[in-house]
Amino acid sequence: MSNDHIARRVYLDNAATSWPKPEEVYAAVDRYQRELGAPAGRSGYAEATRVSQGIGAARRAVARMVGVDDAANVIFTCNGTDSLNLALHGLLREGDHVVTTVIEHNSVLRPLADEARCRSIEVTYVECDRWGVIDPDAIRAAIGPRTRLVAVSHASNVTGAVQPIADIGRIAHATGALLLCDAAQTLGHMPVDMQSLEVDLLASSGHKGLLGPLGTGVLALAPGIAEQLHSVRQGGTGTRSERPEQPDELPSKYESGNLNVPGILGLEAGVSYLLKRGLAEIEQHGAALAAKLLAGFAEIPGLRVLGPATAEARVPLVSIVLEGYDPQEIAIGLDAAHRVQVRAGLHCAPRMHEALGTQAGGGTVRFSLGPFNTAADVDVAVQAVAEIAESGASI
Repeated sequence: MSNDHIARRVYLDNAATSWPKPEEVYAAVDRYQRELGAPAGRSGYAEATRVSQGIGAARRAVARMVGVDDAANVIFTCNGTDSLNLALHGLLREGDHVVTTVIEHNSVLRPLADEARCRSIEVTYVECDRWGVIDPDAIRAAIGPRTRLVAVSHASNVTGAVQPIADIGRIAHATGALLLCDAAQTLGHMPVDMQSLEVDLLASSGHKGLLGPLGTGVLALAPGIAEQLHSVRQGGTGTRSERPEQPDELPSKYESGNLNVPGILGLEAGVSYLLKRGLAEIEQHGAALAAKLLAGFAEIPGLRVLGPATAEARVPLVSIVLEGYDPQEIAIGLDAAHRVQVRAGLHCAPRMHEALGTQAGGGTVRFSLGPFNTAADVDVAVQAVAEIAESGASI
């Protein structure tokens, strides 16, 4: 490869955080920092009013994206982990039973472990098949009389496998349980509608598929859920300041302290970009690139792809193991010699790797695509992995 080619950064770590962002996102953050500089919901001067209007626009944009009728049911958080912590710690009560799965991220697993330790919550972990897909009937079998919540990722951050969330939602609701969906790997990559999926609580980061800055997250609530969901953080909201109790009104009930205004305004710009471009087009773009990546990897001896065989059954994310190589060595070699940037390791999903048999080997190498990746990026990545597989000279 020429030095010019090697110098070009090929970013394939969008499942961790998206890059680059739309120009509109950079402009929104910069405009806030340079021109507005005011808190949200705290003051009445012109710039503060513009900030509040911008936060409202962000809430409405997210609500439109996920199919929420009342934008007040969109809660802004620090990140996807914060959203999931609010959902789990705010909803569960002493002695509840939760059904979850082995595909989950530590942002679900660790809060549930804490709930089990501190409040005697019982947790059942449903297994996946060899492709990383959950059988809805296994969810049905795991639900019992004390099951308050089913918590399932919309797509695995290891295999990319999209889960049958609508089927799981129908099963949960037929038994009186609620459904929490971790949509960190799907929101922004494909159409997601809470009503059709029968999701009660939808959690996501804002900096991945939604193309916003780091430090942003959302928790969207179906009607009536707020009455059951306690706040887990109390403090100043700029509303009902004369009262010692946390306000019950949405979204103030869950948004204590100053919001990350530059992040949320950047998030609004990212979501607006996605809605304007069209989620169906973005989904097709990602699937085409994932199919090309899968086809390229299929030609490399000793390489194994984890997850579904087709791009249509996954988000644009492909994890691999290469016989004879440590995943971290591959990732380092890809960046050092080819400027291909990926994520290696367990991806904060240890039970998924136990189920796939990849934990002892250090996990997988994950290639995750975004809306600004191209077919040329995929070609560079496949060629780089092929060179490592052939000679090992890049490691």
